[in-house]
Amino acid sequence: MSDWTSTALLLCDLQNDFIHPDGAYARGGQGNAEIAALPARIKPLADTMRKAGGLVISTHFTLVPGRGGEPMISPHLKKIRPFLRKGDFAPGGWGQATVDALQPVDVAVEKVAYSAFYMSRLEWVIRKLGVTRLLVCGIVTNGGVASTFRDAHVRDLEAILLEDGCAAFSPEVHKTAVDALRPVGRVASIAEMIAEIEAA
Repeated sequence: MSDWTSTALLLCDLQNDFIHPDGAYARGGQGNAEIAALPARIKPLADTMRKAGGLVISTHFTLVPGRGGEPMISPHLKKIRPFLRKGDFAPGGWGQATVDALQPVDVAVEKVAYSAFYMSRLEWVIRKLGVTRLLVCGIVTNGGVASTFRDAHVRDLEAILLEDGCAAFSPEVHKTAVDALRPVGRVASIAEMIAEIEAA
């Protein structure tokens, strides 16, 4: 690959409310060391991508305000994350934003479900920017990452999963999810991709 201008690093849900110590998930006791380590691990690749003319696109899980500003939360999410409340993952809010370590991003896309393609403008953005290859990373491997990776595949986009650029709430769940995605597309490491970009 000699031209990286048609490639985007896709940051799945690396947001303050998920990761930051002051975010919603930390408040609900859902902190996780593997997830917290991701931004620092991914940053060198993001920097390398920018230098090569590639793009950094972030997806933002969003709780859309409804009646009285109360967030519209899917029943399954409300059941497993009862701590979520008004203001969490709010559009344009601090909690919804990508963590500082991975700023700035070139394009931000709101999402409302696991897949970043579901009812979002991600595909429109990708096509407009001439992106044909996605390096997919973020959280969680078995949720938003897996759904987005599979949806990229069915849209005939070349998707590369960054194995050490993703995490789940347990290493076992992460490994199982990665193994299940190997038949779908290439699985690579952050170091491998940096080396390929720099070699070009």
